[in-house]
Amino acid sequence: MSVNELYTKYTRVWIPDPDEVWKAAEITKDYKEGDSILHLKLEDESPLEYAVVPPKTPLPFLRNPDILVGENDLTALSYLHEPAVLHNLRVRFIESNHIYTYCGIVLVAINPYEQLHIYGEEVIDAYSGRNMGDMDPHIFAVAEEAYKQMARDERNQSIIVSGESGAGKTVSAKYAMRYFATVGGSSNDTNVEEKVLASSPIMEAIGNAKTTRNDNSSRFGKYIQIGFSRQYRIIGANMRTYLLEKSRVVFQAEDERNYHIFYQLCASASLQEFSDFGLGSAEDFTYTSLGENIFIEGVDDAEDFKKTREAFTLLGIKDSSQSSIFKVVASILHLGNIEICSERDGDSCHISRDDLHLKHFCRLLGVEVQQMEHWLCHRKLVTASETYVKSMSMKQASNARDALAKHIYARMFDWIVEHINKSLQTSLKQHSFIGVLDIYGFETFEINSFEQFCINYANEKLQQQFNSHVFKLEQEEYMKELIPWTLIDFYDNQPCIDLIEAKLGILDLLDEECKVPKGTDQNWAQKLYKQHGSSAHFQKPRMSNTSFIIIHFADKVEYQCEGFLEKNRDTVYEEQINILKASEFQLVADLFRDKGDAPVSKSSRVNVRSAKSTPKAPNKDHRKTVGHQFRSSLHLLMDTLNATTPHYVRCIKPNDLKEAFSFDSRRAVQQLRACGVLETIRISAAGYPSRWTYPDFFSRYRVLMKKSDLALADKKVACKHLLETLIKEPDMFQFGKSKIFFRAGQVAYLEKLRADKFRAACIKIQKTVRGWLQRVRYRKIRKSALTLQRYGRGYLARRYAEYLRLTRAAIICQKQYRMVRERRAFLKMKRAVVTIQAYTRGMYTRRIFREFMLHHKAMIIQRHVRGWLQRKKFLRARNAAIIIQCAFRRVRAKRQLKQLKIEATSAAHLKKLNNGMENKIVQLQRKVDEQSKDYKQQNVQLATANASLGSEVNKLQKELEQMRSRTDDSNQVTSLQDELERLKAELQEAHAQRKVLEEEHSTEKLGLEQRVKELEEENTMLKREKEEMNQRILLHSKSTEEVETTRDNMLQSELDAEQRYQNLVKEYSRLEQRYDNLKEEMSLPKFHPGHIRNPSNQSSLESDSNYPSISTSEVGDTEDAIQQVEDMGIDKAAMDISLFMKLQKRVRELEQERKRLQTNLEKMEELSKRKSTDPKSPTTEMENADLAYNNLKRQELESENKKLKNDLNELRKTIAERATKNNSSNELQDGYNLLLSQLKAANEELDARKEEVLILRTQIVSNAQQLEKNGHIDCTVMPELNNSKEPIDKEEAMKAYQGLCESKKLLESQLQSQSRQHKDELEALHTQIELLKDDIEKKQEILNYTMSLSPEAQVEYSVQQEITRLTNDNLDLKELVEKLEKNEKKLKKQLRIYMKKVQELEALQAAAAQVSRARPELTRQVTVQRKEKDFQGMLEYSKDDEALLVKSLITDIRPSIVSATVPCLPAYILFMCIRHADYINDDQKVESLLTSTINSIKKVLKKNNDDFEMTSFWLANTSRLLHCLKQYSGDEAFMTQNTLKQNEHCLKNFDLAEYRQVLSDLSIQIYQQLIKVAEGLLQPMIVSAMLESESIPSLAAVKPTGYRNRSSSMDDDGSGPSSYTLDALIRQLGQFHSIMREHGLDPEIIGQVVRQLFHCINAFTLNNLLLRKDVCSWSTGMQLRYNTSQMEEWLRGNNLFQSKAASMLEPIIQAAQLLQVKKKTSQDAEAICSLCTALTTQQIVKILNLYTPLNEFEERVTVSFIRNIQSQLQERNDPQQLLVDTKHIFPVLFPYTPSALSLETLHIPASLSLDFINRV
Repeated sequence: MSVNELYTKYTRVWIPDPDEVWKAAEITKDYKEGDSILHLKLEDESPLEYAVVPPKTPLPFLRNPDILVGENDLTALSYLHEPAVLHNLRVRFIESNHIYTYCGIVLVAINPYEQLHIYGEEVIDAYSGRNMGDMDPHIFAVAEEAYKQMARDERNQSIIVSGESGAGKTVSAKYAMRYFATVGGSSNDTNVEEKVLASSPIMEAIGNAKTTRNDNSSRFGKYIQIGFSRQYRIIGANMRTYLLEKSRVVFQAEDERNYHIFYQLCASASLQEFSDFGLGSAEDFTYTSLGENIFIEGVDDAEDFKKTREAFTLLGIKDSSQSSIFKVVASILHLGNIEICSERDGDSCHISRDDLHLKHFCRLLGVEVQQMEHWLCHRKLVTASETYVKSMSMKQASNARDALAKHIYARMFDWIVEHINKSLQTSLKQHSFIGVLDIYGFETFEINSFEQFCINYANEKLQQQFNSHVFKLEQEEYMKELIPWTLIDFYDNQPCIDLIEAKLGILDLLDEECKVPKGTDQNWAQKLYKQHGSSAHFQKPRMSNTSFIIIHFADKVEYQCEGFLEKNRDTVYEEQINILKASEFQLVADLFRDKGDAPVSKSSRVNVRSAKSTPKAPNKDHRKTVGHQFRSSLHLLMDTLNATTPHYVRCIKPNDLKEAFSFDSRRAVQQLRACGVLETIRISAAGYPSRWTYPDFFSRYRVLMKKSDLALADKKVACKHLLETLIKEPDMFQFGKSKIFFRAGQVAYLEKLRADKFRAACIKIQKTVRGWLQRVRYRKIRKSALTLQRYGRGYLARRYAEYLRLTRAAIICQKQYRMVRERRAFLKMKRAVVTIQAYTRGMYTRRIFREFMLHHKAMIIQRHVRGWLQRKKFLRARNAAIIIQCAFRRVRAKRQLKQLKIEATSAAHLKKLNNGMENKIVQLQRKVDEQSKDYKQQNVQLATANASLGSEVNKLQKELEQMRSRTDDSNQVTSLQDELERLKAELQEAHAQRKVLEEEHSTEKLGLEQRVKELEEENTMLKREKEEMNQRILLHSKSTEEVETTRDNMLQSELDAEQRYQNLVKEYSRLEQRYDNLKEEMSLPKFHPGHIRNPSNQSSLESDSNYPSISTSEVGDTEDAIQQVEDMGIDKAAMDISLFMKLQKRVRELEQERKRLQTNLEKMEELSKRKSTDPKSPTTEMENADLAYNNLKRQELESENKKLKNDLNELRKTIAERATKNNSSNELQDGYNLLLSQLKAANEELDARKEEVLILRTQIVSNAQQLEKNGHIDCTVMPELNNSKEPIDKEEAMKAYQGLCESKKLLESQLQSQSRQHKDELEALHTQIELLKDDIEKKQEILNYTMSLSPEAQVEYSVQQEITRLTNDNLDLKELVEKLEKNEKKLKKQLRIYMKKVQELEALQAAAAQVSRARPELTRQVTVQRKEKDFQGMLEYSKDDEALLVKSLITDIRPSIVSATVPCLPAYILFMCIRHADYINDDQKVESLLTSTINSIKKVLKKNNDDFEMTSFWLANTSRLLHCLKQYSGDEAFMTQNTLKQNEHCLKNFDLAEYRQVLSDLSIQIYQQLIKVAEGLLQPMIVSAMLESESIPSLAAVKPTGYRNRSSSMDDDGSGPSSYTLDALIRQLGQFHSIMREHGLDPEIIGQVVRQLFHCINAFTLNNLLLRKDVCSWSTGMQLRYNTSQMEEWLRGNNLFQSKAASMLEPIIQAAQLLQVKKKTSQDAEAICSLCTALTTQQIVKILNLYTPLNEFEERVTVSFIRNIQSQLQERNDPQQLLVDTKHIFPVLFPYTPSALSLETLHIPASLSLDFINRV
């Protein structure tokens, strides 16, 4: 296309501008080739003559049509150049507030400096599973693309996030990792994704700092690999870091800060655990106050420190390690404050001994103060033969101090990264990974040093990889479409990379200069000038000899050579490092231990030291320079990236002022050039950047085609004809297999032709319409003028007459009005005066009253306050007293508890517990004696009572005789006789009571004696059995126990020895290092004659130990040692050598004591044997018994001693384990106490049994000795018997022998049974112990997990655990209840069976001739209609046929079988069967049938969980069965609409309300399954039918698409879902509706189903509309409004408009109207606000920002209009959520709808095969 055709009048162009980079202009005069001036007009209407000189100032760039401005993808622009890219980004960022834009394969992200609500869970769900071209650009889209390609291509992926400081790299990488954590959450409970996210606050704290460009700038690069399993779930992660900016530790520029961790620690210095750190405000420390601003606006360092500590805890870093880390950080701050004072000579310096910061530094790191003080001011020079110590100047010492601070921080940084990686590691095999690279972008400052050089070197490597990847993708696209491939020239930065890293390159020369002893930055610069002066990418500045210029791919950068060598060496004096290696703290020593130092193996325990000290070889790591290390790590990174599929995110910083949505074009262009976006554009523009599919091109440009081409069936041929006609140059386009490829500018040319065609058509239409409108207007005006003249004249005459009349009336009114006005004024003034007086008097009175009331209230307040203060003082004092009392009582209770524990473990207590059965027998004997004493006392009392009564009777008889002799009065005699009889009766009663007491006493005595005998016999038998059983068990288990015990002891001893050896090795290495340091110090005077050193006053080796030592007197005995082990902890006890040696000594003493006792025992046994064999030693029976008892007692004590030793070993192990578990839970302690109490009880019982066995053994021995004596007597008697020749009964002897054999067998069988029982009990106890251990471990895991959570999460987790426990308990109780109910049912069933058998027997006895009636066989007669009097609406079936009934009606039935019958027929049949069971009063039958029905329905639905027809069928039948149970329940509330016949059919015996509730719940479950199935079928159709299909033909217009719609994210195999139309969607809805109606589902339920489905349609449609720019246009609004009207019409046609389903479409209807209405004036804004009531403010603004015109005649929505909308909608309280919840389900309501069908008229079709049912 010629220049004359392009640069014509009204064409818009871009011209350079120094302020805005590029400025828009419009051509006012056609340009002809060869003209030197181009006439332009700027946007402010000012003219401009633009000089055109082809070599220097070529023709300006052409602007894209307005239709292409604001595109999602920059490659969709027709003119691809720098101003077009910059303008498109500015429009999207400023006007539409879109921060993401695609540029081919690159996602450009602009930092908004504002929190945006576009990263919620609903947005992640919206992007999950979608292709990149389908949705708006987003970081989630790139993450989803990487995740999808990893799963589809089985290839590792990488996301490369780059940009300069403050561009938002860290945030973008964080959101990408958050997406992976959400989509690919871990499959188990390890919560790896949470740990990956938790690493971010830690790395930000130790690696981020405030700079002038960014408040949270990452001062290092990191590459995070997120590992995935074969199921593509996160299983682990790994982090690599690059080039930490160590110089920031000791220096910060103005208005910058050090790393965040320093300020966080200072802000938390007031915490208790940091009280000994010596910290204060950050302003007090040199390293944190150099930037002169220690605060960041809106950042709380103390709160961030809490988050950092929580992240450490979540990643599994212990509190002790955290404390050590914070000590190191605090020591760095104190190191910076150490004051170095210069000496007078200026060549040496010193540090004050009273320097507080030096003491804090040494105390926090655990090093010697004097050593550190010395080596901070001196350095050691080592030669081949001698070693010199040289003093340093104050400047050198300060530099060495700063170098040491940087080195300490770098080592701590590496240690933290290493431990983070350890916590993120997994034992599972990694299938694939996605890497996220967050690395610094290209940097250029006024002063550029070594850090900027390394950063730009890394960006050169990344740019090279980026260029090659883009070039490769372009080549693949052309080859795929069979387009001829021509070599595209793209910028190759390999020469620049060679300049830096090749042999004799900049890095090599720098390393070489670092090796030179006196190398300087100036010498290195001269070498660079000499070596690379001729290089095209290297320049020497004119005005400087200590700097050089490198021409990078982005820009020229001048580097200052000063400091290059020092930073590359990263020199730290080895003497200072050696002091830190000898630190008392293990973590500090580990920080500085070289990676090559391996721990000493166990086999090499002997160290051989040479007599002569040799100088140490320098470490290889120290020889490696920083540049060499960075180059190696960079090569490794590039190898990793080249092995993955990269995805690029380029972050842009829009301005340097950190203002929200402010765009600085100069800064943006600088970054676009640096990050490679413009290079992508250039590569794309060099080929065919614009690409259209044939259908899209035909749809867009068919207005330019001829009628003959439009009629062609092959659209590809029609497109070819059109392009050959319009574009004469064949090289401007290419035809591919599925697309047309255009050169840059050709699409804009076609758009221009299309616009011209539309413009000509519009002009013709306007001409015709305007002429017709003018003619109509003229006729209307002429007719109106005549009418107006006629009416005007009449009006004027009437108005004059009215004027005269009104003038006279006005005069009269004025007179009256003036009079009234004056009178009213007087009255008003009078009332005002009176009112003022009244109010004034009242005011004074009220004021006096208020003062009085104030004084009164003050007195009341004072009284109450004083009373309250006194009460508060009293309560405080009382509470303090109570607390003191509680503390005192607690201390006293603890002392008592400790005393009781000591007494419990003493031997006296064990003796008390071993009283056993002997005490019981003694007690029983004592009780018998006491009762006998009571009996004797009662006899004595009875005898005395008898004697007293006898004497009294004699006395009375004497008185009676005296009375008889004195008087003859009959009355007195009678009375005396009565008295005598009464006394006799009392005497008889006393005798009777005495007899009763004697009998009771005798019986009780006999019973007790018998009981004692039984107990003694039982004891004898039990003791004998116990002894035999113990002997067998001991013999059997002794060997196995000894083997296991010896093996465990050997393993434990080896493990302890290994652990002690490792600890000793660590202690030895530390002490050896310290010894070397002290030795070097002592040797210093030898080489420094002028310096006299005082003798060392350091502590000895023993006092240097970090663990307390214990003397022999303090140990005392084994129990004290164990107690001390428990107090000190197992780790410290293992490290304490003295304690270990003393314990060994105590063990040896105990062993010697045991041997001594053993020898004494053997001597005693030999002595006893001699006495037993000596016939001359006469011993009595008691002495033999005592001796036997002592022997047995000694044996028992020996076995008991062994057991006590074993128990002591177990106790030691238990105490050690408890000492190591610092964070054991209360539940573990409770379980331990419970087991301990059980063990004590078992030991007590065992001791009692042992005592009994001893007593029994003693009795056996004494009996044996007695038998021996009897044997001797028998031997002496036998000769006499033989001599007497008396016959001996052999049969009795044989019987006695057989009896003994049988008793022996019986005892053996009893012993075997008891041994088996004992084994079973042991196994049960072992099993119980294992279960308890598992339970304790689970609870410990739960406790550890709970402690790692935040307090809120702990509460929530504990509540969840409690709910789970209660649920399990509830389920267990339910199972128990069900079992009891089943047992009850079984018993009832058996009772019924017995009752029926009794009835049958009675019937058989009553009528023996009657035969039981067999069940009649049913034929096809069930289909014949019967009379109502014959059929009562019930169906009878046998209990055995219940399974067949359920199978026929539920399991095997299909909806098509009963489609021609009554709807819900299975429900009616089931209810009629229930009626009959109720009629015969068979509750079991009713319960069984209902339970089987519900369970079978659930099984059928589970089997057909994706079948809408089956789900709808059973929803209808379940709800109908529920309605029948309600209708025929007999409840009056449900019987109002029943007929008389239906009321007669009500249930008589059972109330099935509980089953109604169960059926109601089942109906709700079926309804939810129905909704789920329906939504699953509709979801793929919604977006395509509602937004993409052309319901109105020729309305939609296609826009140019970008690279993303042709990327690898699209499925090329065509297996994806095809496009759906609105008719298909409506047909699907109609199918759902017809199925539900056919099954007889209630209309109300159908309406609720349709309402839920319409909500789903609205949600998916609106969400896609809010996330897609390509569908937010006027034509889409028209299509959408038409589609919604069709949906509403479908509702009306099916009588569903009243179901509230239409209201569900209100949001998308309003969204369609919003796309169609005018959007210009404030009136339009008001109309939109009143119109869009169903849309939130965010949704309205989002749609307006996304609105895109498809033609030039449409106008964009201005930013001011959107701001006006936002201001008017501020009063709304809309939720912050942008998208609609697609998972929301409305609550369902099942209204009661009784059936008008009579049960007696129901017919059962033969197809159901229900012949076994009888009609009743």
